[in-house]
Amino acid sequence: MKNRKTNSFLDAMAAEDVLPISRLAKELWLRDISSPLRWWVLPLLKFIFSSLLHVLWFLKRLPAPQFSSHRLLQTVICWFCKNFVSYEANTLILRHFATESNLLNFIAANSQASGPSVPVALYPLRIDDMQQDSFVKHDQELFRVLADLGPAPRRHAAINWDHWRNVDQLAFAVERRRTQLVDFETAHILFMCLFCLLLTAEEYEGAINGFNFDQAIALRIEEVTGQSRLAELAYNKHPLFLLGPTNLNQRFLMHGFFTEYINAQLQILKDRGHL
Repeated sequence: MKNRKTNSFLDAMAAEDVLPISRLAKELWLRDISSPLRWWVLPLLKFIFSSLLHVLWFLKRLPAPQFSSHRLLQTVICWFCKNFVSYEANTLILRHFATESNLLNFIAANSQASGPSVPVALYPLRIDDMQQDSFVKHDQELFRVLADLGPAPRRHAAINWDHWRNVDQLAFAVERRRTQLVDFETAHILFMCLFCLLLTAEEYEGAINGFNFDQAIALRIEEVTGQSRLAELAYNKHPLFLLGPTNLNQRFLMHGFFTEYINAQLQILKDRGHL
């Protein structure tokens, strides 16, 4: 960061440590947002693709036959990630699968459901793994776990850490290529319209509103752990209020930050023997 002419803000971001987040994830993010493409090209792409997304969303909601192609969606995204998305962004994408799977497994293991839910197994370690541990399945596993949950137990219950994984210790294997110049945020802008086009209207509506369960997940974890103010880390809230694609890029990024924050806080509790 020191080689930037205006580095005071980035230096402050690097030094600030009040918010819980993995040091590794923070370093990846700070390197990724320093990409020249993000500063020069992203604003124009946001305008173009955000406008196109609203047109596609309108067309998908018309009373016409729905179509989707999950295989094509995942194939194109994985190909683009392997060849054009930065090492840092690819690693953060893989980390997001793991951090959200951890949170879902944690609340499932510490619920009062009549029977244990099948653990979420979405922990891809390579870009090619995302062909199976897919983006679509990522959303569906969230909805499945939340639908299966009973009430969260009070704090007096022992915390169950079954199925928890230390994300920093997972062996992510991302191949570096010279053509990998696209940062995380720019990649998402480029993917938004493809998701809308290749999912049904119902699938896409679920995908862009699933973020709003962040607040509910945080409140449930507060109940289990006795921690306070975790829900304040959730930017996306109130799942009863359905949203369209407006401001999708920011909501998506804030969802990624949320899972990293809560995962890091729970990892701290686990390392301290919080039972």
